[in-house]
Amino acid sequence: MNELGEWLAHCERLHPKTIDMGLARVQEVAQRLQLHFECPVVTVAGTNGKGSTCAMLEAIALQAGYRTGVYTSPHLVRFEERCRIGGEIVAPGALVPHFERVEAARQGVTLTYFEFTTLAILDLMAASGLDVAILEVGLGGRLDAVNAIDTDCAIITSIDLDHMEYLGPDRESIGREKAGILRAGKPAIVSDPVPPHSILQYAGAIGADLWLLGRDFNFSGDKQQWAWAGRGRRYPGLAYPALRGANQLLNASGVLAALEALRPRLPVTAQAIRNGLAMVELPGRFQIIPGQPTLVLDVAHNPHSVAALTANLDAMGFFPTTHAVFGAMGDKDLGPMLAKIAPLVDRWYFTDLPTPRAASAASLLERWRALPARIDGAASTHANPQDALRAAVAAAEPTDRILVFGSFYTVGGVLEHGIPRLAAKHLG
Repeated sequence: MNELGEWLAHCERLHPKTIDMGLARVQEVAQRLQLHFECPVVTVAGTNGKGSTCAMLEAIALQAGYRTGVYTSPHLVRFEERCRIGGEIVAPGALVPHFERVEAARQGVTLTYFEFTTLAILDLMAASGLDVAILEVGLGGRLDAVNAIDTDCAIITSIDLDHMEYLGPDRESIGREKAGILRAGKPAIVSDPVPPHSILQYAGAIGADLWLLGRDFNFSGDKQQWAWAGRGRRYPGLAYPALRGANQLLNASGVLAALEALRPRLPVTAQAIRNGLAMVELPGRFQIIPGQPTLVLDVAHNPHSVAALTANLDAMGFFPTTHAVFGAMGDKDLGPMLAKIAPLVDRWYFTDLPTPRAASAASLLERWRALPARIDGAASTHANPQDALRAAVAAAEPTDRILVFGSFYTVGGVLEHGIPRLAAKHLG
């Protein structure tokens, strides 16, 4: 197998389950690979805000002159988006030797697609001469494949109800799973303003160096600028992060706390912080595409993130009509998601997605019709996100707004085919 696509197809066939919670198999293969990092490792877990946190950490570290490695998941369009070295997405061919190494080290151990690909990317990162490795947890924390690597600094972002069939029925049980990334004696940054007590309990039980928002660090701001203060250090007069959205100051505050905790090994200047926050980019997180009609992309796919998206949309001002392209997994809490954002949406374009886990467009339409306080409006179903977007663009006026949100498959399915051309139909 000489192509990345062949290896990914191989990984899909290895294990009967998509998700098989447990670390023993991953740790066994990681030991055979002698997988370890010489540089500081930052591990990021949470329900929402993980990707933004990783992107801000990376941007600041790059501005400070460090060679960064970042692992995030899932991807939007191409698998190789999951790994960036020095701020650049790795070439597909660069991954192939590391898939080969995992296959040789596996020796019959059955790995899921996520476990195999995670080990291959971590193996590449470990061999890349990094100054800092930034690792985003895929699901939960305690039993996630990323947790096979010991962290030097853990960050836990906002906690909400998601993946409850794997992580538990409430925030306390979910928080306990996320807390599994913490390590004794190592910084544990919690940027959730109201964290589950289970995280605090576990941090205390293992002797982690717990940094809590509101106790060990905090932020303040007005419409022009914001300030951060932590243990013995303060950054006044900061420009707002380039990532849009109401929750980005929570994420940025956790990032600055992590950098302060790592200062002895990874010092950064105030200018690197300012430049990094000003230049950070992350597709699909309240991403606004220039042109007419206004086009907004967001991978909000649980009630908490959809609530944040709703607040962000509300703050954008008036649009005569808002068109929404929506596709999501069938195991998500779809009712509250639709109910929260429905008052802002005038026309819906529900879409099928290319994965068995997805809710069908027809079932999403039925869920919307069943809303008790539904605002009457047009709704249609479509075979894929691109067709749904085309229908929205055809119906939209130049002053309208089109929102594409939900699963990574929804936003990725639109990005894959080039949005700006579609969104610019009224520009002549």
